[in-house]
Formats: sequence, C-alpha cells, structure tokens
Amino acid sequence: MIVFDLKCGGGHVFEAWFGSSADYETQRERTLIVCPLCGDSVIDKAVMAPNVAAKGNRRGDAPATGRPDPKQLIAALAEAQAKMLEGSQWVGMAFADKARAMHLGEETHAPIHGQTSAEEAKALIEEGVPVAPLPLPVVPPEQRN
Repeated sequence: MIVFDLKCGGGHVFEAWFGSSADYETQRERTLIVCPLCGDSVIDKAVMAPNVAAKGNRRGDAPATGRPDPKQLIAALAEAQAKMLEGSQWVGMAFADKARAMHLGEETHAPIHGQTSAEEAKALIEEGVPVAPLPLPVVPPEQRN
C-alpha cells in the first residue's frame, strides 16, 4: 500500500491509500477520488514532507497539523449516513430496478438503498432517475456488526 497526501481544487488536503501509483493514476483519471470534505473530484498530489521512520515516530504519531483526524471524520460520516438510512429500506441488488420502477410510477415512491454497478448507476442518472451515491460502502443488514 502507498499513502498519498492529496489536495482538491478547493484547497483541502487529505490522505488516501492505494495499492500502487498506477492505481492512484487510474482512479484519479476516472474521477473516482473525491475530497471527503467538499466532494470535489479535481484531485492532485499535495506536497508532503517525507515520513522518516524512527522509534516513536510513526505516521500516526505525527504532531498536530491543524487538520481534522481522518478517523474522526470517517466516524462522523458513518454516523450521519446511518442516521440518513434509518428510514430507508435495503433492497440489495434490486436497487436499479426498484428506483427505475418508482421513477416510472410503477411502484410507490419510498426511500430505498442498495447496490448496483457503476454502469447501471450511470444509466439511471441518464434516464433522469434521482439517485445519489452514499459516501461510505453499505452492506446488507444481516452482515452488519
């Protein structure tokens, strides 16, 4: 794994992990990397200080930089997403079909969430079906801890 400090077009600096430099480039070119603070997909590598390994000087032990703790941000995001999904029904892989049916008036409108492929999500958007990606991955209710 490789860790990069990234910077969005809005000036926010954040950390992201990738399997390789090629993985980073591929995901950046496909605009799959977004700023966790503002959602901007214009991302570049930020200038970063080298992380010199020394006893008691691991990346997590770095002095405070004034940036929010990524673990706290993700925890807050997960909490907000869980609250948002409280009144929503899990429909699993039937998400695209259900969303399309609601859009066409074949089913009653209701808040739903589930899984679909990137291609199917793009097709829904092109058809005018109001969908939005969730900031964090969602697993079926029976797989939650």
